[in-house]
Amino acid sequence: MCTTCGCGGGEARIDGVPVADHEHVHTHADGTTHAHPHEHVGDHAHDHAGARWHRHADGAWHSHDHGQVAAAPLGAAHAPGIAAERIVQIERDILAKNDAFARENRALFADRGVFALNLVSSPGSGKTTLLVRTIEALRGRLATAVIEGDQQTSRDADRVRATGAPAIQINTGKGCHLDAHMVGQALRQLPLADGSLLLIENVGNLVCPAAFDLGEAHKVVILSVTEGEDKPIKYPDLFHAADLLLVNKVDLLPHLDFDVEAAVAFAHRVRPGLEVIRVSATTGEGFEAWLAWLDRGVAAARAARDANLDALRRRVAELEARLAAGA
Repeated sequence: MCTTCGCGGGEARIDGVPVADHEHVHTHADGTTHAHPHEHVGDHAHDHAGARWHRHADGAWHSHDHGQVAAAPLGAAHAPGIAAERIVQIERDILAKNDAFARENRALFADRGVFALNLVSSPGSGKTTLLVRTIEALRGRLATAVIEGDQQTSRDADRVRATGAPAIQINTGKGCHLDAHMVGQALRQLPLADGSLLLIENVGNLVCPAAFDLGEAHKVVILSVTEGEDKPIKYPDLFHAADLLLVNKVDLLPHLDFDVEAAVAFAHRVRPGLEVIRVSATTGEGFEAWLAWLDRGVAAARAARDANLDALRRRVAELEARLAAGA
C-alpha cells in the first residue's frame, strides 16, 4: 500500500503486462540488457500555498492561514499504530524515489524536444473526449502520442488508437494515480517522435495526482461545468500544482446552474495567475486558444532542445580545437 495516499500498489499493468520493479535497465553495445535496483536518497518538499502547519503535543495537526488555501502536510493523515514522524519519512522516501524517476523522464523529454503534459481531473470531466478532439485537430500538423491511466480496462486507449495516434494503456489496479516509474516504463514501448506532443491522461482523481511528478512540463487540470464551482478550494493541491485550467463542457452552461466566474475566482484564490481556457470538446468552442497554447509549448520544447544541441556542438568544437592545437 502507498502510505502517501493509501492506495494499493504492485498491481499496475502496461497494456496488460505487469509493470517491472523499480530498477534501471541499460542496453549494452552488444544489444544485451542489464538491470539493477533503483536506489535514490533524497528529500521532497511541497509548497502548500502559504499555510504553516505544526503539530500539537496531542498529535493533532493545525495550520495558520496566511491568506491562501492549503492542504495538510505529508504525515498529517491518521494511521493507527504508526507514529506521524515515521509516516512523514515513508512518504518522503516514496516521493523522493518518484522524483528521481521523474527527472529521468524529464531528461528524456528534453533530449527529444517533447512537450509532455499531465492531464488531471475528476472522473467524468471529459478528458478522453478532449484528447480525441485535440488529436484530430492536430492531425497532419503535429505528431501526438498518449499515455492513458485508468484502474481497469483499455477503453480509453482504444478510443485514442482509433484516431491513428499511438497510445499506451496503464492500468493501476487498486492504485489511484500514475507515478513516474509507470510512465517511464510506458515510454519504452511508446513510439515517440522528436519534437512531438505527449499527453498523459492521469487516473480520474482530484487528490493523489497532485503529489506525483511524472516529468511533465505542466499539469493541466480539467474542470467540467457539470461539477461544483467550489472544486478548486475543496481540492486545492491539484489546482495549485497546475499551470493551466481548462473549464470543459461549456456548451452545457445554458442548462446548468454553474457560475464560471466563481469557479475561476476560487482557482485564482488557490493559484494566483493560473491561466484559464474555456472549452467544449463537443462543439470545439475554445479550441483555437487551447491549440495555440499547445503550439507555444511544443515550439518552446523544440527550441530548448535545439539550444542544448548547439551548445553541445560548440563544446565539442572547442575540445577538438584544443586537441588540434596540442597535437
